This record gives sequence, C-alpha cells and structure tokens, in this order.
Amino acid sequence: MGKLIKNHWARLIILTASVYQVAAAVEGFFWPKIFWDFLTKNLDFAVKPLPILQIINLVMGIFFFAWEWPLGVIAGTALHRSIEARLVLLPLTALASALLYQATNPAIYYMVGMGVYFWAYSEGEIVVAKPWNLPSRTRQGKV
Repeated sequence: MGKLIKNHWARLIILTASVYQVAAAVEGFFWPKIFWDFLTKNLDFAVKPLPILQIINLVMGIFFFAWEWPLGVIAGTALHRSIEARLVLLPLTALASALLYQATNPAIYYMVGMGVYFWAYSEGEIVVAKPWNLPSRTRQGKV
C-alpha cells in the first residue's frame, strides 16, 4: 500500500469546489442573495443592482480551476508548484464564496482543501512540475 499524497487529494477537493463555485456564481446572477442577509441588509449592495460578488466568485472559481487542473500556461511554473501561494489565496476565495448564498458549500470545500494543503505543507510535500505525477524518489544504497 502506498502513502497518501495529500496535495493530490487537496487538488481534487479544490477542483470540486471551484466547479461548484462557478455554477453557484452563475446561479447568483439569476437569484442574487447574500448568505448573511438574515443578520443585516447592509451587504445587499454586493449582489444587486450590480452583480459584484457573483463576478468575483465566477473569476475566482475559474482561476482556481485553471490553477488546480492546471491550464497549460500555468503548468510547471513556480505559481503552480507553490503550496504557500494556495494557502494565501484559498482563505480569500473561501470568504468570497461564503458571502454568496448559493456558494456556501464551496466555501466549506475550500476550507477542507485548505486544511489538507496545510497538512501536506507541514509534512514537507512538494507539488511536482509535471501535473498529476508522483515526486521522484531518491535512491539510497545499492539495489
């Protein structure tokens, strides 16, 4: 049995969240609603009359999908290999997702994925330059 590669697991969780976030943002264009509107109506300006929060969620969802898949332009770059950059941007994306009523589930998925990425980072895992491959092992001793 092999070891669990946590950054691959986190990547799958974030991919799921980003697809869900894009779908929720599109739905938010038709039914604009802030999740926290039962507490205050002060945030309603973010969803209507201009769909600011929906656009932010749409852009962030597409960006994270392109980053985690990864898109050909991003694959192999320092940004693609950086777990630290993910740990910086994921809370912001989760916050934007948590504000939109339709995107509260992706916010939870982002938080879980961020926890798994932190676990991978704390164990010293690396993201390899070629997507969806395993890191190469260093050979020790004679075989």
